Amino acid sequence: MEAALALIGEDLKNVEEQFRKDLASNVPLIRKVGEYVLSSGGKRIRPALLLLSAKLCGYQGTRHVPLASVIEFIHTATLLHDDVVDSATLRRGNASANTIWGNEASVLVGDFLFSKSFSLMVEDGDLSVLKVLSEATTRIAEGEVLQLICTSDLEMTEERYIEVVKGKTAILISAACQAGAILGKASPEQEAAMSDFGMELGIAFQIMDDLLDYTASEEEFGKNIGHDLEEGKITLPLIHTLQNCTPAERELIAEVVSKDILEESDIKAVFDLVHAYDGLGYAAGRAADYITQCKFRLASFTESPVRKALLNLSDYVVSRNS
Repeated sequence: MEAALALIGEDLKNVEEQFRKDLASNVPLIRKVGEYVLSSGGKRIRPALLLLSAKLCGYQGTRHVPLASVIEFIHTATLLHDDVVDSATLRRGNASANTIWGNEASVLVGDFLFSKSFSLMVEDGDLSVLKVLSEATTRIAEGEVLQLICTSDLEMTEERYIEVVKGKTAILISAACQAGAILGKASPEQEAAMSDFGMELGIAFQIMDDLLDYTASEEEFGKNIGHDLEEGKITLPLIHTLQNCTPAERELIAEVVSKDILEESDIKAVFDLVHAYDGLGYAAGRAADYITQCKFRLASFTESPVRKALLNLSDYVVSRNS
């Protein structure tokens, strides 16, 4: 991660400045909430990927910074909405925006960020980039609704889970990489390769995020551990466990998932089963498979420090603990 950031450090600083500039509004609460979420941390992986993809494809202009800011605007909007839907109280180790300002303010500021993103995309004037990013926002919404439909569904398959992950997480990472390739006027084949690279990287990223909900400490993870289970989210470690456990154990999981409020003992019982059936090892292995695939997508690009940084960033996704 450090090697990647070293190549684009100045650009990322400019993205932060651009983000604050684009938050300009006559309504003070919009800037207050937006800056709170922005300043609460985050790895800036999505804007970093746009910057690195553009550099990999030989881009030399200045449009990459405002477009990377747009990517972070869209991501921040989804975080604000997600925390309301999930009734989350923590985000990146801090109180979530909805905890401080309420659900109404979080949803409306998220709406502002989405609509502002489209204004900024139109201002950029590239219809190819606009198409990629607008389609991504549509698929994000579809992914969130699909996840809602799948809540507490013990028949959830791995294929269905991946479909949800592609929409809610991976599509924006894919769009960031593809937009960078468009800026660099990459060939159609290389543009498609960067889109696939981002999709597979994004799937691995979300699998690891879901895995960490079973393993990390709240201090490391910055979120409430076990929150996915409380929300009835059937993620890959649990899917694997459900496919391998006994009928009695499956019934125990069903009882826990159906509860409105979970006791610590409920969470521990399910966690113990996930560990017993190596749901975490299975999920980590699948994430590693997607990383192997995404690295292969870079084969058509010439060896360079940027290509190496993207490969290293891919490894970081499956080794992170927060």
